[in-house]
Amino acid sequence: MKPAPFEYVRPATIDEAVSLLAEPDSKVLAGGQSLVPALNMRILRASLLVDVNRTAGLDQVGESGGALGVGATVRQADPRLQAHPALAAVLPYVGHAVTRNRGTVGGSLAHADSAAELPLALVAAGGSVAAVSARGRREISADELFVGPYTTALAADELLVESRWPMPEEGTGFAFEELALRGGDFALCMAAARVRGDDLSVVVGAVTPSPTVLEVDPERPGESAAAQVEPWGTVHASPAYLKQLVRVLVDRVVLRAREQAA
Repeated sequence: MKPAPFEYVRPATIDEAVSLLAEPDSKVLAGGQSLVPALNMRILRASLLVDVNRTAGLDQVGESGGALGVGATVRQADPRLQAHPALAAVLPYVGHAVTRNRGTVGGSLAHADSAAELPLALVAAGGSVAAVSARGRREISADELFVGPYTTALAADELLVESRWPMPEEGTGFAFEELALRGGDFALCMAAARVRGDDLSVVVGAVTPSPTVLEVDPERPGESAAAQVEPWGTVHASPAYLKQLVRVLVDRVVLRAREQAA
């Protein structure tokens, strides 16, 4: 299939992009790895595509205020992203090398697929995003950003311009693991753990509608995590199997994060 007719605009500035997003049924085009297939299959329709790939100021990466700032159009393959342990841990699992060359960090976050690695990584890192509209700029924490599958707290006329990834303090361990049917596929289940001293944070995804922080028992992390999720199951995995994946993956990432912190 081919997409329904639409207009195409390539704004040069953020202000221009924001004004275009005020138009009804406008969509942002960044990497296009999710948007273009959805348009081609007519799962999604847009009257106006706002291509931000050449919009000034969206391709920067830099550390400030104790966090790594990543512009919305920075490619997933960008080597500068390796400066943050959460990004370094999850990016090898994101799609394939070819799609990472084109896919953007901001696009994946705004798309909010419940089985995507970058949204879970942002939650696990305690990060946030900056969004701009005609009303101004606002910061949205990762905990508040992801509302459900393909649903975020971003308004229709808001442009995600940056994600912020707090740099971990010394003595912090981070680990991520997922299980997928094939390399590059979306995960059946994924989990991340961040450990510093007695502080333990665990996040799971793919088995929940959005990345979910769990309050786990430090002595029985996997078992207590599995008790908190109720996966629906898919054609590939039953609810009981997915619960077992949560149990196993959480135990693994907690162990690895503790070893790294030590």
